[in-house]
Order: sequence, then structure tokens, then C-alpha cells
Amino acid sequence: MINFLIDTNVVIWLSQDNPRINQIKPLLFSEDSQIFISVISWWEIIMKIQTGKLQLDFNNLRMLAEKHNFNELPLTGDCLKACLELPNLHKDPFDHMLLAQAITCPMRFITGDSFLANYSSLVIAV
Repeated sequence: MINFLIDTNVVIWLSQDNPRINQIKPLLFSEDSQIFISVISWWEIIMKIQTGKLQLDFNNLRMLAEKHNFNELPLTGDCLKACLELPNLHKDPFDHMLLAQAITCPMRFITGDSFLANYSSLVIAV
């Protein structure tokens, strides 16, 4: 079993059936994969909905994740500590926290942000 943490943008692509999701569907829906969505992603999505940057129904997103048997990944103190230890190459605090979670757990991190591959070999950029 391979564990994958998906970035917030991947969750959004899945909900909107964005064509970028097609290249990773085999990973997302494989019986050999266990997919995680961080509470950090849920928080980022809520903030974008509240500021009007994203027009999605949060409850529908959660139901979509449940439908696909995705797991929710909590935030721990160890993840926050790992976040402090990451170099400041990227300005997005959500990406820093998600990457720290992937490193701490450890698990592969699937993202649309290819720059994050500069941090770790755990990153799969699509």
C-alpha cells in the first residue's frame, strides 16, 4: 500500500473534473493507494470560499472525499515542527504545512505546484 497526500489544488481539480486530474486518476483510485486529504486543505478551501476566491460547496467536497474513501489527515505538533525546519523557498504557508505533513508521515505528496519538488523527492508534481 502506498500512501499519498493530495494538495488542495488536486482536491479542487477532482471536484471540478479538471482535465489535469486525468493523469493521476490511476494513482487516486488504485487499490494499492491510500489517499489522504489534510485538514490543512479543508481549512484552505474554507478560507478561499469565505473570501470569494472559490465557488464550491464545502459539504459536497467532503462527501466526494468520503465517496472515494479518502482519509482525513490531522495536523500534529510534529508536522508543525517539521514546517519550521523547511527552508523558506516558497511563500504559501499552506503548501509548507502540507509538505511538512508528507515528510513527517512519510507519504508521497501529489501537487500541481512543480516548484515544491525542490523540497523533497516525496513530491509528485502534475
